[in-house]
Amino acid sequence: MEFLDLGKHCSEKTCKQLDFLPLKCDACEQDFCKDHFTYAGHKCPFAFKKDVQVPVCPLCNVPIPIKRGAIADVVVGEHMDSHCTNNPGTKNKIFTYQCSKEGCRKKEMLRLACVQCHGNFCIRHRHPLDHDCRAGSCAVNRAGWKVK
Repeated sequence: MEFLDLGKHCSEKTCKQLDFLPLKCDACEQDFCKDHFTYAGHKCPFAFKKDVQVPVCPLCNVPIPIKRGAIADVVVGEHMDSHCTNNPGTKNKIFTYQCSKEGCRKKEMLRLACVQCHGNFCIRHRHPLDHDCRAGSCAVNRAGWKVK
């Protein structure tokens, strides 16, 4: 009972707890304990001024502005249906580089170009001996040496 002038009582009507580290609500400027300092914790009447949340599109990560009173899920759904740049209906192809070897239909994610003929090949046919490269002036044996 020595420190009666320290701390403040919680402004919540049902609490009135003496708190030595009270938190002040930035909307209604009242002091609250740790259990009631959130807008929802003390049912702040001015929360609408400060508690503004902007929904973000889950596909393109763009913030979507909404008008007061509008339902965020409906606005995000309309954005995804009409204005979204990352439409899930259009898939970006990952494997775009097709092998140049005759009869091979494999596609690769990265371009594997032959140093001699500059053709694009899959992992299996990337070496000059594997795709029967004839672009160089001299052939190359299995060890990688030029054959004259």
